[in-house]
Amino acid sequence: MAAHRHVGKFPIRKGDHVMVVTGRDRGKTGKVMRVVPSTGKLLVERLNMVKRHSKPRGAQSPGGIIEKEAPIQISNVMIFCDRCNAPVRSGIKPATDGTKTRVCRRCGESLGND
Repeated sequence: MAAHRHVGKFPIRKGDHVMVVTGRDRGKTGKVMRVVPSTGKLLVERLNMVKRHSKPRGAQSPGGIIEKEAPIQISNVMIFCDRCNAPVRSGIKPATDGTKTRVCRRCGESLGND
């Protein structure tokens, strides 16, 4: 199955606080470490942990079983609003100085690291 190429901007960015709304880690929150637009996935800190067997690569990196984050489908997470204390949809609101900011659709609070 070929990966779909996603076009346009995603509502979630690196550094956002998100909550997993479906899947094995449902209900857990974390910070987005990386967004991969070509696959429509993102890495969330300490969520969707998988075990991988690694081969020894010299004295610096011994072999063994390591735990690391696996990518999560972007449709399975939502931005988490601290004021609402819930996962929310985001909207865009123009600021007075001409820039745009992302806001919570429930309470109107500014979201993320704009």
